[in-house]
Amino acid sequence: MHELRVDVFDDPACPWCLVGLRRLDNAIAALGDRAVVEVVHHPFLLDPSASPEGEDVVEMLTRKYGRPPFDAWDRLEQEAKSAGLDLDMRKQKLRHWSQPALALIAAADIKGIQHELAVALGRANYLEARNIADPEVLVDIATRFGFSPEEARAVAGSAEIHEQIAIAAREATQQGIGGVPFFIIAGRFAFSGAQPQDVFDQAFEAALAEAA
Repeated sequence: MHELRVDVFDDPACPWCLVGLRRLDNAIAALGDRAVVEVVHHPFLLDPSASPEGEDVVEMLTRKYGRPPFDAWDRLEQEAKSAGLDLDMRKQKLRHWSQPALALIAAADIKGIQHELAVALGRANYLEARNIADPEVLVDIATRFGFSPEEARAVAGSAEIHEQIAIAAREATQQGIGGVPFFIIAGRFAFSGAQPQDVFDQAFEAALAEAA
Protein backbone atom coordinates (compact mmCIF):
# COMPACT_ATOMS: atom_id res chain seq x y z
CA MET A 1 0.00 0.00 0.00
CA HIS A 2 1.33 3.42 -0.96
CA GLU A 3 1.66 6.32 1.45
CA LEU A 4 0.78 9.78 0.16
CA ARG A 5 0.94 13.19 1.81
CA VAL A 6 -1.38 16.08 1.07
CA ASP A 7 -0.48 19.59 2.24
CA VAL A 8 -3.44 21.94 2.57
CA PHE A 9 -3.35 25.68 3.13
CA ASP A 10 -6.72 26.73 4.44
CA ASP A 11 -8.73 28.85 6.86
CA PRO A 12 -11.96 27.77 8.60
CA ALA A 13 -13.29 31.27 7.81
CA CYS A 14 -13.22 30.33 4.11
CA PRO A 15 -16.38 28.64 2.78
CA TRP A 16 -14.62 27.44 -0.37
CA CYS A 17 -12.19 25.60 1.91
CA LEU A 18 -15.10 23.60 3.31
CA VAL A 19 -16.05 22.53 -0.21
CA GLY A 20 -12.46 21.79 -1.17
CA LEU A 21 -11.87 19.66 1.91
CA ARG A 22 -15.03 17.69 1.17
CA ARG A 23 -13.81 16.97 -2.36
CA LEU A 24 -10.43 15.98 -0.97
CA ASP A 25 -12.14 13.55 1.41
CA ASN A 26 -14.24 12.18 -1.45
CA ALA A 27 -11.08 11.56 -3.47
CA ILE A 28 -9.33 9.87 -0.54
CA ALA A 29 -12.34 7.63 0.04
CA ALA A 30 -12.32 6.64 -3.63
CA LEU A 31 -8.75 5.36 -3.28
CA GLY A 32 -9.97 2.58 -1.03
CA ASP A 33 -7.09 0.45 0.20
CA ARG A 34 -4.68 1.54 -2.53
CA ALA A 35 -3.08 4.24 -0.38
CA VAL A 36 -2.81 5.65 3.10
CA VAL A 37 -3.13 9.43 2.93
CA GLU A 38 -1.76 11.87 5.50
CA VAL A 39 -3.32 15.34 5.34
CA VAL A 40 -1.26 18.16 6.84
CA HIS A 41 -2.84 21.58 7.34
CA HIS A 42 -1.02 24.90 7.13
CA PRO A 43 -2.56 28.19 8.29
CA PHE A 44 -3.73 30.95 5.98
CA LEU A 45 -5.52 34.07 7.14
CA LEU A 46 -8.27 34.93 4.71
CA ASP A 47 -8.72 38.26 6.49
CA PRO A 48 -5.73 39.18 8.69
CA SER A 49 -7.56 42.30 9.89
CA ALA A 50 -10.63 40.41 11.16
CA SER A 51 -11.68 41.34 14.68
CA PRO A 52 -12.58 38.98 17.53
CA GLU A 53 -16.07 40.51 17.58
CA GLY A 54 -16.75 39.52 13.98
CA GLU A 55 -18.06 41.61 11.09
CA ASP A 56 -21.29 41.52 9.12
CA VAL A 57 -20.31 39.36 6.18
CA VAL A 58 -22.70 40.90 3.62
CA GLU A 59 -21.50 44.42 4.42
CA MET A 60 -17.86 43.33 4.39
CA LEU A 61 -18.07 41.54 1.03
CA THR A 62 -20.13 44.32 -0.56
CA ARG A 63 -17.52 46.85 0.52
CA LYS A 64 -14.67 44.65 -0.71
CA TYR A 65 -16.08 43.71 -4.12
CA GLY A 66 -18.45 46.59 -4.82
CA ARG A 67 -21.56 44.42 -5.03
CA PRO A 68 -23.58 42.13 -2.75
CA PRO A 69 -22.35 38.53 -2.54
CA PHE A 70 -25.64 36.77 -3.22
CA ASP A 71 -24.96 35.67 -6.81
CA ALA A 72 -21.55 34.35 -5.79
CA TRP A 73 -23.15 32.57 -2.85
CA ASP A 74 -25.65 30.85 -5.15
CA ARG A 75 -22.76 29.42 -7.17
CA LEU A 76 -20.91 28.41 -4.02
CA GLU A 77 -23.98 26.64 -2.67
CA GLN A 78 -24.36 24.70 -5.93
CA GLU A 79 -20.72 23.64 -5.79
CA ALA A 80 -21.18 22.58 -2.18
CA LYS A 81 -24.26 20.55 -3.11
CA SER A 82 -22.32 18.75 -5.84
CA ALA A 83 -19.75 17.78 -3.19
CA GLY A 84 -22.44 16.48 -0.83
CA LEU A 85 -22.81 19.49 1.48
CA ASP A 86 -26.05 21.28 2.34
CA LEU A 87 -24.67 24.82 2.56
CA ASP A 88 -26.76 27.95 3.12
CA MET A 89 -24.46 30.97 3.11
CA ARG A 90 -27.17 33.20 4.54
CA LYS A 91 -27.11 31.33 7.87
CA GLN A 92 -23.72 32.63 8.98
CA LYS A 93 -24.13 36.37 9.49
CA LEU A 94 -20.58 37.21 10.61
CA ARG A 95 -17.04 36.77 9.35
CA HIS A 96 -15.26 35.54 12.45
CA TRP A 97 -11.69 35.94 13.60
CA SER A 98 -10.04 32.59 12.86
CA GLN A 99 -6.66 32.69 14.63
CA PRO A 100 -7.92 30.81 17.74
CA ALA A 101 -9.36 28.07 15.52
CA LEU A 102 -6.16 27.92 13.47
CA ALA A 103 -4.17 27.63 16.69
CA LEU A 104 -6.16 24.54 17.63
CA ILE A 105 -5.69 23.04 14.18
CA ALA A 106 -1.93 23.55 14.46
CA ALA A 107 -1.84 21.98 17.93
CA ALA A 108 -3.89 19.01 16.73
CA ASP A 109 -1.06 17.85 14.47
CA ILE A 110 0.69 15.92 17.25
CA LYS A 111 -2.62 14.30 18.21
CA GLY A 112 -3.08 12.87 14.73
CA ILE A 113 -6.51 14.45 14.26
CA GLN A 114 -5.58 17.71 12.55
CA HIS A 115 -7.59 17.10 9.40
CA GLU A 116 -10.67 15.94 11.27
CA LEU A 117 -10.59 19.01 13.51
CA ALA A 118 -10.09 21.37 10.56
CA VAL A 119 -13.12 19.89 8.81
CA ALA A 120 -15.20 20.08 12.00
CA LEU A 121 -14.37 23.76 12.51
CA GLY A 122 -15.30 24.62 8.94
CA ARG A 123 -18.57 22.73 9.29
CA ALA A 124 -19.33 24.45 12.60
CA ASN A 125 -18.78 27.84 10.99
CA TYR A 126 -20.77 27.42 7.79
CA LEU A 127 -23.15 24.50 8.24
CA GLU A 128 -24.07 25.20 11.87
CA ALA A 129 -23.49 29.01 11.88
CA ARG A 130 -21.50 28.82 15.12
CA ASN A 131 -19.06 31.48 16.28
CA ILE A 132 -15.63 29.90 15.83
CA ALA A 133 -14.04 32.85 17.65
CA ASP A 134 -15.98 32.04 20.83
CA PRO A 135 -13.70 30.17 23.28
CA GLU A 136 -16.55 28.03 24.56
CA VAL A 137 -17.54 26.97 21.05
CA LEU A 138 -13.93 26.05 20.36
CA VAL A 139 -13.70 24.09 23.61
CA ASP A 140 -16.89 22.21 22.74
CA ILE A 141 -15.50 21.21 19.35
CA ALA A 142 -11.90 20.54 20.41
CA THR A 143 -12.86 18.26 23.29
CA ARG A 144 -14.44 15.90 20.77
CA PHE A 145 -10.97 15.45 19.26
CA GLY A 146 -8.79 14.67 22.25
CA PHE A 147 -8.24 18.09 23.83
CA SER A 148 -9.07 18.67 27.47
CA PRO A 149 -11.14 21.82 28.11
CA GLU A 150 -8.15 23.46 29.81
CA GLU A 151 -5.80 22.60 26.96
CA ALA A 152 -8.24 23.85 24.34
CA ARG A 153 -8.70 27.19 26.13
CA ALA A 154 -4.96 27.62 26.58
CA VAL A 155 -4.15 26.88 22.94
CA ALA A 156 -7.01 28.93 21.48
CA GLY A 157 -6.13 31.92 23.66
CA SER A 158 -2.35 31.79 23.30
CA ALA A 159 -0.95 35.07 21.98
CA GLU A 160 2.30 33.25 21.19
CA ILE A 161 0.55 30.68 19.00
CA HIS A 162 -1.51 33.42 17.35
CA GLU A 163 1.73 35.16 16.39
CA GLN A 164 3.12 31.90 15.02
CA ILE A 165 -0.03 31.51 12.94
CA ALA A 166 0.31 35.05 11.59
CA ILE A 167 3.97 34.44 10.67
CA ALA A 168 3.19 31.14 8.94
CA ALA A 169 0.33 32.75 7.02
CA ARG A 170 2.59 35.58 5.84
CA GLU A 171 5.21 33.06 4.75
CA ALA A 172 2.59 31.20 2.73
CA THR A 173 1.71 34.43 0.95
CA GLN A 174 5.39 35.13 0.29
CA GLN A 175 5.69 31.65 -1.25
CA GLY A 176 3.06 32.65 -3.80
CA ILE A 177 -0.07 31.23 -2.22
CA GLY A 178 -2.57 33.99 -2.86
CA GLY A 179 -5.79 32.24 -1.98
CA VAL A 180 -7.23 29.18 -0.34
CA PRO A 181 -7.84 26.35 -0.33
CA PHE A 182 -4.48 25.41 -1.82
CA PHE A 183 -3.54 21.75 -2.17
CA ILE A 184 -0.22 20.02 -2.78
CA ILE A 185 -0.58 16.29 -3.40
CA ALA A 186 2.50 14.08 -3.00
CA GLY A 187 4.72 17.16 -3.06
CA ARG A 188 4.20 17.62 -6.80
CA PHE A 189 0.63 18.17 -7.86
CA ALA A 190 -0.51 21.61 -6.72
CA PHE A 191 -3.70 23.51 -7.39
CA SER A 192 -5.73 26.30 -5.86
CA GLY A 193 -9.42 26.50 -5.12
CA ALA A 194 -12.22 23.99 -4.67
CA GLN A 195 -11.54 22.37 -8.02
CA PRO A 196 -13.97 19.90 -9.61
CA GLN A 197 -13.90 16.40 -8.14
CA ASP A 198 -12.06 14.95 -11.13
CA VAL A 199 -9.10 17.29 -10.56
CA PHE A 200 -8.58 15.74 -7.12
CA ASP A 201 -9.12 12.23 -8.45
CA GLN A 202 -6.68 12.70 -11.34
CA ALA A 203 -4.01 14.18 -9.07
CA PHE A 204 -4.17 11.14 -6.80
CA GLU A 205 -4.05 8.77 -9.77
CA ALA A 206 -0.97 10.58 -11.10
CA ALA A 207 0.69 10.43 -7.69
CA LEU A 208 0.01 6.70 -7.41
CA ALA A 209 1.35 6.11 -10.93
CA GLU A 210 4.59 7.87 -10.02
CA ALA A 211 4.88 5.88 -6.80
CA ALA A 212 4.37 2.53 -8.52
